[in-house]
Amino acid sequence: MPPTPGPVTTAAGGPPSRPPMGWNSWDCYGTTVTEEEVLANARFVAEHLLEFGWDTVVVDIDWSDPTAKAHGYNAGAPLCLDEHGRLVPDPGRFPSSAGGAGFAPLAAQVHALGLRFGIHVMRGIPRAAVAADTPVLGAGVGAAALADRTNVCEWNPDMLGLDHSHPGAQAYYDSTLALYAQWGVDFLKADDMLWPYQAADVEAYARAIARSGREIQLSLSPGRDLSLSRLAHLRAHATTWRICDDLWDRWEDVEANFARFARWAPHAGPQGWPDGDMLPLGRIGLRAERGEPRHDRLTPAERRTLVTLWVVARSPLMIGGDLPSSDPATIALFTNADVLAVLEATGNREVLREGPLVLWTAQGDGVGYVAAFNLGTEPLAVALDSLDVDLPARLGRVEELWTGEAVTTSPVTAQEDATRGVAPGSTAVPVTIEPHGAVLLRHTP
Repeated sequence: MPPTPGPVTTAAGGPPSRPPMGWNSWDCYGTTVTEEEVLANARFVAEHLLEFGWDTVVVDIDWSDPTAKAHGYNAGAPLCLDEHGRLVPDPGRFPSSAGGAGFAPLAAQVHALGLRFGIHVMRGIPRAAVAADTPVLGAGVGAAALADRTNVCEWNPDMLGLDHSHPGAQAYYDSTLALYAQWGVDFLKADDMLWPYQAADVEAYARAIARSGREIQLSLSPGRDLSLSRLAHLRAHATTWRICDDLWDRWEDVEANFARFARWAPHAGPQGWPDGDMLPLGRIGLRAERGEPRHDRLTPAERRTLVTLWVVARSPLMIGGDLPSSDPATIALFTNADVLAVLEATGNREVLREGPLVLWTAQGDGVGYVAAFNLGTEPLAVALDSLDVDLPARLGRVEELWTGEAVTTSPVTAQEDATRGVAPGSTAVPVTIEPHGAVLLRHTP
């Protein structure tokens, strides 16, 4: 049996050298995922993806709502609460949680597969707890005394804000994190935190995690209009933070993240990971917020572009499709070890954006990486100047990592004309890129 996962560290015991990677239920099951579906995906991750670094399984929003439905939320939903106003799983969808067990039995099953277990949480305190004025553990007051009715999520009806001028607000978060630690939670996707920016809640959540006695990664959402001026605060309190709104299987969603990643990727690393949202790839929309059951609507070239950009930008990677029913070509996107190695590169950055061509570079362990993207609708053939993409003037072996094929390069002499746009003394690296496509090159001296 695989061992229960330990703390998230590098081999040397420091912070992780790559961002979190795993599966999340949102894109395929929305608010309605069941225990059986979580376990089916967890088993798939353990059997097929764990060896490539995918090690986290996350139950997304509304796991406490017995009336959860596809395509939205239920106002006034009869959420499952414990005696202290804390959300607990709906035993109808999560049978192992019955009798006050919470997510502990499900987390134990996920851990037994060698994986980490995560859940989604919302900022604030449940309206139902406030209405019942349930006693808050460690606060000395009921939930009604802690509610801030002026700072409420605009898209989800379940929660009220917390009044952080009252010490009981911190006590409430402390009590929830103590419960999650008891369950064995390793990863928290905390929502309604960044738009607008909820600094007090971010800090209170980080304190509660620190007091819980368990190492828990904190992921903040959503990231609409997130300013780089927040970087220091985010690094001080969170593991990952979203830099965009929800991303779906539309090219315009993918393309919009090029500019965001160009701004944020230079700051990705063990101090924290800017997050471009989940990978809406494979079989999605089974009971999700948007659309009907489908294989994602991106073209094969667009799927490769999405994964290439997220990897070269060192974004967290959370697969959104139902893995057991996704096609083998999609699964193959997640099992290319050479591509995933770029997550541990350094200096990852955009170096050129001109017309449809976008170029990124990064440096690995003795190798150089170049990601070339075509945002246009026609095939693009270009000769890259090696010195323009942080490669040496004279090159060793260059290969394209998605295909594994060698790329034939040619040094440019002073006598040669410059019709290819490559300076004398450099090496020309010819690539042809599909519409909305990408190539990912690795140079080995």
